[in-house]
Amino acid sequence: MARPQEAAAPAKKTETAAMMTTVQTETAAPLPAPATVYRDSWFDKLAIGYLSRNLQEASGLKNEKDGYESLIDAALAISRIFSLDKQSEIVTQALERALPSYILTMVMESEVEGRKEKNVVYIPKCRFLESTNCVGMCTNLCKIPCQKFIQDSLGMKVYMSPNFEDMSCEMIFGQQPPEDDPALKQPCFRTKCFAKQNHGVNCSI
Repeated sequence: MARPQEAAAPAKKTETAAMMTTVQTETAAPLPAPATVYRDSWFDKLAIGYLSRNLQEASGLKNEKDGYESLIDAALAISRIFSLDKQSEIVTQALERALPSYILTMVMESEVEGRKEKNVVYIPKCRFLESTNCVGMCTNLCKIPCQKFIQDSLGMKVYMSPNFEDMSCEMIFGQQPPEDDPALKQPCFRTKCFAKQNHGVNCSI
């Protein structure tokens, strides 16, 4: 009688293990989407470093990081320390430092059949938004100051329309940002905001 009982025991253990595997599979959290891998060329690195240095100089906040990490670190520091209005002012100053006035005078308007064309530049995935996953930083350190800079320095209306679902963005040249801008009503990603969770950034917009 002992041998049948011994033979049945492993079968029960196997059945229990199978049930546990099924439960674990059903309750496992979905895996996050893989981060985009960026392979910066030498020119990309040069431009990123140049913009980062200008951002640090405009804010008075230095960091010792290199490449894109340096740019993100500068943006995070600005977002933590300064008010929303000051954030926009600092970024605008950095853009003015990065693009000297003699370059801006080379920009010319174009007309097609007597009317100005509305041009749309589509960015499939915004690297800045993907790196921070922060609505407030996207709006206050990119969208608003860039719109203002292009309007004031180039004399060209532009509306930047970020898509917070797929992290793409449209830059619509020739169009004034709407007063009822949906990007300014986008709620904070409080549960998945990298900037808030990892760097203590105030996510208000």
